[in-house]
Amino acid sequence: MPEVTEVTADIVILGHLAKDIIEVDGNNQISLGGAVYYGGIAGSHMGLKIVIITRLKKEDFPFLEIFQKNGIKYYVSPSEETSGLRNIYSSKNMEFREYQPLGFAGLFKKEEIVNSLNPKFFVIAPIIAGEVNLDLLEHLKKKFPLNLCLDIQGFIRFREDLRVVYKSLSLKERKKILSNINVLKLDQTEAEVLTNQKEITKAAKELITSGPKEILITHKKGISVYTSNESYEFLWKNKNSDGRTGRGDTAFISYLGSRITKTPEESLKFAAALTSLKLETPGPYNLPLYQVEKLIKEKY
Repeated sequence: MPEVTEVTADIVILGHLAKDIIEVDGNNQISLGGAVYYGGIAGSHMGLKIVIITRLKKEDFPFLEIFQKNGIKYYVSPSEETSGLRNIYSSKNMEFREYQPLGFAGLFKKEEIVNSLNPKFFVIAPIIAGEVNLDLLEHLKKKFPLNLCLDIQGFIRFREDLRVVYKSLSLKERKKILSNINVLKLDQTEAEVLTNQKEITKAAKELITSGPKEILITHKKGISVYTSNESYEFLWKNKNSDGRTGRGDTAFISYLGSRITKTPEESLKFAAALTSLKLETPGPYNLPLYQVEKLIKEKY
């Protein structure tokens, strides 16, 4: 992989680009997915300098053109398969979904992490367990000691036969992983899997003792952030949930992008508004920012 002097970036996102199938009431549609896609494009529409690191099958490299079109720099390594999930929804309940694994692009290697990167946030955003292991996580912590962020699904969501299943971590494993992380992102289901706490505030208080400075939790009603001494919540204001897939990735990157210059509370409000708009339309967020500001003034 070619090295350059120094690649400045607001946010670097590490994760597989997915070739997903979105199924609603039996109707299928092929869609790109993953945090590099939903989060990366949302970030680019915020005016952020986004860099992604990804893996996929060489014949699927044309999918990367979407990043060029959005001014996103990418580093890609070829793999035997392109990752993907079948996301199965019922229109009566777009909050709940079942998954079926379609492909897996494999473990990232240390040499695939460009040495010249100098981001404000480095985000580990795997779709599924096996993209990043503890050894790579610790390597990244040494490279980005003050700004390493993680979506926990990459350590607790597994491919198993024709299903996707969640598995908890031992207290020792959880501490080892979270002690390396500055900002942790998870959803309500993942919070319960990790802590056995149905109440997200109790889950967050338990998890923050393991090391993260900030914990971001998305849930049915909205989005919450927890630090060691404060917490905030803002509700979704979407009129429909046609764009439900990619909600967490959009919320995570829009929060971090805002967090570069703003407080946790201000950043959370911004992420709630931007993600609410994204929820109304399938695909990544691609609206002008004045619409986010308008929604904040009207609803928040």
